[in-house]
Amino acid sequence: MALTDEAIDKIKAMIVAGELAPGSRLPKEEVLAGQLGLSRNSLREAVRALTAMRILITRQGDGTYVSSLEPHLLLESLSFAADVSQGHTALQLLQIRRLLEPQATGLAAALLKPEDLQELRNILKRSRTVATVEEFVAHDIAFHLRIVEAVGNPVLSMLLQVLSTRTQRVRIVRGSQTGDALNSAHEDHEQILSALESRDALLAAAAATVHITAVEQWLAGSLSDNPTRAIDD
Repeated sequence: MALTDEAIDKIKAMIVAGELAPGSRLPKEEVLAGQLGLSRNSLREAVRALTAMRILITRQGDGTYVSSLEPHLLLESLSFAADVSQGHTALQLLQIRRLLEPQATGLAAALLKPEDLQELRNILKRSRTVATVEEFVAHDIAFHLRIVEAVGNPVLSMLLQVLSTRTQRVRIVRGSQTGDALNSAHEDHEQILSALESRDALLAAAAATVHITAVEQWLAGSLSDNPTRAIDD
């Protein structure tokens, strides 16, 4: 194991064990290095890496602290990974979205308030008046995220927000290259909303699955036809 990786693991172990609580200040560099049996250089590299992961935060002139460790912070590293994903990695992200979002959509069927359903209806109306695929996908993202927010689980919302917004370029490419893609998406959205308005959890989940699977299958087919093709996610 590289010395930097060892240092990262030791600091993480202190956090997991409660020796370094969220919001607490790390000991001075020389003290922590001696405590962990590390060189100061290895410790510095570990702190830089953990800061990039948002596990630690550095306050100029004040020292280094354990972050709040809130899920939205820790998921930012996943957000970056999704940003740079292409090809088969993008396909894997869509597969994860398909596994999670339909279940959340089904749960939302019993939780959405009348005003929430009206807001969803308004989003769909606006999505039918847009001039570009990019505008449509922006409304598409807003529609799905509003449904997931009704579940009331911030971790789930953040995770699906990452997956949804970071797969938007695939949907833009599909919408640009496939003649009936936008019409199909409109119909899928109507099916999802109709099921939600009927409070039918199973139908809502099924409609969401069909909707997400369409993009996934298109990307899988594109990669199969041209394995070297890189479609930004």
